Amino acid sequence: MLSNVGLRLQSLLGSPLLLACVSSWLCAQFIKTLIKLFSGKVHSFQELFELLFWRTGSMPSSHSSITACLCTTIGYRAGVDSDIFILSAVFYLVTIRDAVGVRRANGRQARRLNEIGEILKEKGLFEDFKKLKEVNGHSPMEAFVGSLLGFFIGIAFCVL
Repeated sequence: MLSNVGLRLQSLLGSPLLLACVSSWLCAQFIKTLIKLFSGKVHSFQELFELLFWRTGSMPSSHSSITACLCTTIGYRAGVDSDIFILSAVFYLVTIRDAVGVRRANGRQARRLNEIGEILKEKGLFEDFKKLKEVNGHSPMEAFVGSLLGFFIGIAFCVL
């Protein structure tokens, strides 16, 4: 029984679909980190590490990349008329809508509320002000480039 679980885990970890998605996410994060590094926006090793593995926002969108890769790989392997492809396409569209619309708007609102809070704190009208987290959404171009990256990585994993 234990060896059966091990074989299934080995099969999962060797899945072209999983490998393509992980590669797509890592490539997007790596490109994002290089852009920030060369533009002088990285000030510490910790910030570099966070950018490489965790931070959201900026060019290209890793959310767009991984979901486009998932959608492309499933479409290639299962067919664009399959139920699982349609599910992945809807998941892709919801993810893009969230990254470009909702998270971007939330980040802008949080930034403005933080500015107002600081002004009120300076005037003594608001003593316990704690800054809101400013979530970084994506511009349409960042989502588009991430989607292209995911598409090409998905195709590469299917064809090569």
